[in-house]
Amino acid sequence: MNRFAYVEARLSPNESFVSRDNKVKIYDGDQKTEFEEGEIVLTTHRLFWGRPGEIARAAITLCLPLSYVISLSEETTASNFFGRKTRIIMHLRPPAPDKGPGPLDTSRATHIKLSGKNGLSMEFHSALRETLNARVWEILLTSETIISSGANSPTSEPANDRLARIQKRTGIGGIERHLEAKAKATDENIALAFQDLSVLMAMAKDMVGVSKTISSKIREQKGEISDDETVRFKSYLMSLGIDDPVTRDNFTSNSAYFSSLARQICEMLLDPIEEQGGMMSLADVYCRVNRARGLELLSPEDLLHACEQLSGPIRLRSFPSGARVLQLESHDDALIAVDTLEKVQVAESLAVEELAKQLGISLLLAKERLLVAERLGKVCRDESVEGLRFYPNLLLNRD
Repeated sequence: MNRFAYVEARLSPNESFVSRDNKVKIYDGDQKTEFEEGEIVLTTHRLFWGRPGEIARAAITLCLPLSYVISLSEETTASNFFGRKTRIIMHLRPPAPDKGPGPLDTSRATHIKLSGKNGLSMEFHSALRETLNARVWEILLTSETIISSGANSPTSEPANDRLARIQKRTGIGGIERHLEAKAKATDENIALAFQDLSVLMAMAKDMVGVSKTISSKIREQKGEISDDETVRFKSYLMSLGIDDPVTRDNFTSNSAYFSSLARQICEMLLDPIEEQGGMMSLADVYCRVNRARGLELLSPEDLLHACEQLSGPIRLRSFPSGARVLQLESHDDALIAVDTLEKVQVAESLAVEELAKQLGISLLLAKERLLVAERLGKVCRDESVEGLRFYPNLLLNRD
């Protein structure tokens, strides 16, 4: 803290404002000080700290010349109330002999810390680093050195050119030019990425065509394929891609778009839903449909609206629990209840996760199967500290 001096919060002729932050406290080394909850202002030459409103009134505030700063570092602290926050550590040179009066005359610490209630903002932190790298306060000294050396050296380049090149790299203008160059490089990278994306989309269409050809050949030879890895490979190919996915661009009305999308979803999911026992959760539907559509992804809202339009062999069903699934119209709750009862009887009792593992379905669908069987009186539940289990309903078999 003995590097700070009390000065009026006014800018010098060659000084410019850079950034500010609020609710900042200053540490003398690792020791807390009385300078808390203040406003901090960064300029091209100095760092001001004052109580709220003091800097705006050009009152006497704490001032640290940036020429004292050797380097910056960070430390991260954690609190039960405020979470994780980052402090800035400024490593400093010894104070100059002609330094004005300040809060401390002597200090053993060689660094100070800047901290905020929720940590300093990233904007202020970045601005501080950029300003220290620019070292604007050295421009006048550098210009004088260049001019004097240029006059004494006949082979050196003109002093004005050298000074202009240094000023181009430093100061607020240098920071702005650096940010502009970074933004330009980012735009170029994005443009290049979209070029690669276009190539990927073209290749994706070719891959979908190949997958359709292979899947059609496997479908023709269905009778000669055993229930092994080849059958699983067939199921992967069946849901790999859609040749011409329905998009909103081809329709002028929402009703026509959702109706066409519903037909395509029905064609794509009819076989997978049959393989899963007649039901598929909307989460699984969303994943399968978007995987098959490639880069033409659907939003959850569009998928839901399309499923509400289904009127063919598949329909949208809502259970009393709030779960929503796509279900075959031929799906019979009574048959499902009987099948579930048989599995519960074989195991004597089943939990939701056990039935899901046995049938290879999601926990949601397994729970709904058990709840359907319970509503039809086939099974009854037992809730205990061990969880929820279902048992055969023995009241149906009383003599």
